[in-house]
Amino acid sequence: MSYQFDPEFLQALSLLKDNPIEDAVASRVRYEKFMTSLTPNLDTSGLTIVDKKIPGFQSDTEVPVRLYIPDNIEKPGPALLDIHGGGFVIGSIETEHAVSVRFAKSLGVVVMSVDYRLAPEHPFPAGLHDCYAALKWLHSQSEELSIDTKRIGVYGVSAGGGLAAGLTLLARDMGGPGICFQCLNIPELDDRLETVSAKQFVDTPVWNRPKALMSWRYYLGEKYSRDSDGVPEQAAPARAKDLRDLPPAFVSAMEFDPLRDEDIAYAARLMQAGVKVELHSYPGTFHGSSMFPAAVTKRQSEDMIGALKRGLKITTD
Repeated sequence: MSYQFDPEFLQALSLLKDNPIEDAVASRVRYEKFMTSLTPNLDTSGLTIVDKKIPGFQSDTEVPVRLYIPDNIEKPGPALLDIHGGGFVIGSIETEHAVSVRFAKSLGVVVMSVDYRLAPEHPFPAGLHDCYAALKWLHSQSEELSIDTKRIGVYGVSAGGGLAAGLTLLARDMGGPGICFQCLNIPELDDRLETVSAKQFVDTPVWNRPKALMSWRYYLGEKYSRDSDGVPEQAAPARAKDLRDLPPAFVSAMEFDPLRDEDIAYAARLMQAGVKVELHSYPGTFHGSSMFPAAVTKRQSEDMIGALKRGLKITTD
């Protein structure tokens, strides 16, 4: 099928190689090599970067995280939990490193990237529980890190966006810790894959229906069957019946992305539940197109940074 991609992406698309996720271990290696190659001379000046292991959701687990602390920050100030993408199967704090650096420098806030456990070795709820443990730890370390606990937000891209949405549901249902804002960048939200875009885009670059099917199969594991009545809402937030009392949201969707329609539908349902939402759909784009330079990519980045500044109540440039 042919797609009317933004012309600025055509050169990148000609060089882009597919990365099948059937062999998860090999796919992780390829993805990390590709992502780190995009920013070979990353400027991390003005940041203190610290790798740590924090207590997990359960007493016998630990979660690797990476902290990004700007030299000059508001005290106490906001913090952002950064959840990487990768279809629940690939990705790491290394593949998210450039994004975390950009957020810390652009926003001037403490950023923590979480290296949650991946499927298929660790299906739901392992990854979500790791993200919840990271959120709890940020709150518990608020005094040491000079964090305002009323200004802790969460960001996620793709599967990370699905985890971020699931995290807001889990935190609400558990009575905390508090999240002031959720930034959902092309989130993976719905295992049912019944929307027009989920059925139509079977051969789009980076992400398509076959990969989505494999992603959900791995993430849900043997305990749950994709598209069955038993899939938990916190695994697939599009299934949530009650979206009230969730934090304000920014939601982005790409035109030629299987996830497009579920993202737009979720944003609409948040609005209907009384949640403040900023929704953007970007023409000529595809899942992951933000990795490549283009005018529409720059717009998307500026929209997201602006929304995060508002959501985290950052008043200075």
